[in-house]
Amino acid sequence: MPSPEIAPLATQGPSNQPPWQSRVPLLLGVPAVLALLFLLLPLVGLVVRAPWAEARAVLGSPQALLALRLSLITATVSMIIAMVLGIPLAWLLARPGLRGASLLRALITVPLVLPPVVGGVALFTVLGRSGLLGRPLYALTGFSFPFTPYAVVLAQVFVALPYLVLSVEGALRASDRRFEDAAATLGARPITVFRRVTLPLVGPGIAAGAILAWARALGEFGATVTFAGNFPGTTQTMPLAVYLALETDPDAALLLSVLLLAVSVGVLVLLRDRWVTRW
Repeated sequence: MPSPEIAPLATQGPSNQPPWQSRVPLLLGVPAVLALLFLLLPLVGLVVRAPWAEARAVLGSPQALLALRLSLITATVSMIIAMVLGIPLAWLLARPGLRGASLLRALITVPLVLPPVVGGVALFTVLGRSGLLGRPLYALTGFSFPFTPYAVVLAQVFVALPYLVLSVEGALRASDRRFEDAAATLGARPITVFRRVTLPLVGPGIAAGAILAWARALGEFGATVTFAGNFPGTTQTMPLAVYLALETDPDAALLLSVLLLAVSVGVLVLLRDRWVTRW
């Protein structure tokens, strides 16, 4: 029979969390709050300083609607292309024993650190009218990619593809390969294992990578303006429209920025709710 001193302690339930987890150290809490403010205050500033009295005229203008439409279409197409190309590449990088995987991974991450304008110049050297592939293409068909909507998509895919590849590769490395081995042992072909086992296992990783790729494509500026130009109704996406408005009408630039911010946040929240939480 427990002593009176011990009995009250024995009747108490276990704590929900250790004491060290219930308090945030000051050295961690202050930088965390500063980081949060640093990220949120500029966005709040956009909303507060925007001239809402002019919102109807600016946001309803044909130029703004064309730029928004082009941005949404090209970002979605770029995301689909990134998924078609990036998922197999991520699967290849995640295979154990692949020679040169570290070098390939380093090359894939180059667009993440490369200045976007340099990426646009690099695309010119390959796909421009006098580029490595662009010259024979133009000689055979008379078609060239630069300064067309196709160039917008190519620039967006170039900068967004690494986000999807790295996200999916991480999901593949964290997945349990025993399910794939079991399916192969039962006689399933490799493509069937990939389609019926691997893809469902890494679904959240694919969804996260697709969302990141879409967001990066939507906000792309440097490679787009270099490789595709800034032609209203043809290659002028929302970031380019914001930059152009900033030089001539700062109030319109604020409103266009708020519109792009609202679309980005709304779509990302919607996609996350539908793609990530369902798995």
